[in-house]
Amino acid sequence: MVFDKTAFIFPGQGSQKIGMGADFAQHGAARKLFEEADDILKINLSKLMFDGEQDTLNLTENPQPALLLAGIAALAVLQDEAEKTLPEMAVAVAGHSLGEYTALVAAGVLSFAEGLSLVRLRGEAMQRAVPVGKGKMAAILGLENAKVAEVAKQSGVFVANDNSNGQVVLSGEAKKIEAACIALKQAGARRAVELPVSAPFHCPLMRPAAEAMADAFENTTFKAPLVPVVANTTAEWITDGVAFKKLLVEQVTASVRWRESMVVLAEKGIVNLVELGCGNVLTGLAPRCDERLSSAAISTVADIKNILAAAKAA
Repeated sequence: MVFDKTAFIFPGQGSQKIGMGADFAQHGAARKLFEEADDILKINLSKLMFDGEQDTLNLTENPQPALLLAGIAALAVLQDEAEKTLPEMAVAVAGHSLGEYTALVAAGVLSFAEGLSLVRLRGEAMQRAVPVGKGKMAAILGLENAKVAEVAKQSGVFVANDNSNGQVVLSGEAKKIEAACIALKQAGARRAVELPVSAPFHCPLMRPAAEAMADAFENTTFKAPLVPVVANTTAEWITDGVAFKKLLVEQVTASVRWRESMVVLAEKGIVNLVELGCGNVLTGLAPRCDERLSSAAISTVADIKNILAAAKAA
């Protein structure tokens, strides 16, 4: 992986796992971030991430700040080890759903403290928006995206994530999602799998959470990004940080247009993606979004050293 024509990308909820970030917390460049996060949130987030219970980590209010912290810690270590700043290594950033907040912190649009507080609030608001059991989400695999969207509309549910060619996530009322899964299997989907999530994200049922975020943003300063950010809701190349005051509200109820966002990066001449934080979900999606893209994931300090060694050798 060479830091040329490169974008940094940040994962969303679902990538969290126990042990995340522990390696970065031992590095001098990131250690204080974990201490600061615990102080800001008034919880022992670090302990939960390093050796807590997976079920507790999965509760919506927890993985959102955990993933943001892991992503920013990974970036801090990468910058330290490479002796380069983000703009010297990447020409753009993007993040999937929650990961968009991490991307905005990385690009300097939001401060680390603001980002953490906002995603904790976001997680709590999203959990409150719909009573547990009323909504569901389902991943649809192996069917043309346009066909999935057509059946979803007929079934009264919504496209939550357009993740890649052949992978779409739906969201909506529980019974309607169940019916949509049956209809999509009949339409030729290879799999239609209900997801183990506690709320139906990225659909109109989340409107109360969108309103909560709009209120929070009234007292939030959005700065100009160090590098452009590709937005979830529009799949557009954004250079005005203030635009995210509106875009992040819309993001709560709108579809994550990840496949289109990756195509936008490829069209801009970007060929390398570096996924920062935890896991490699986005790395796996990249070539299925656009065959021009290659990707590498950074979840540990060793990953960083390997990527930098490869860049030096190239």
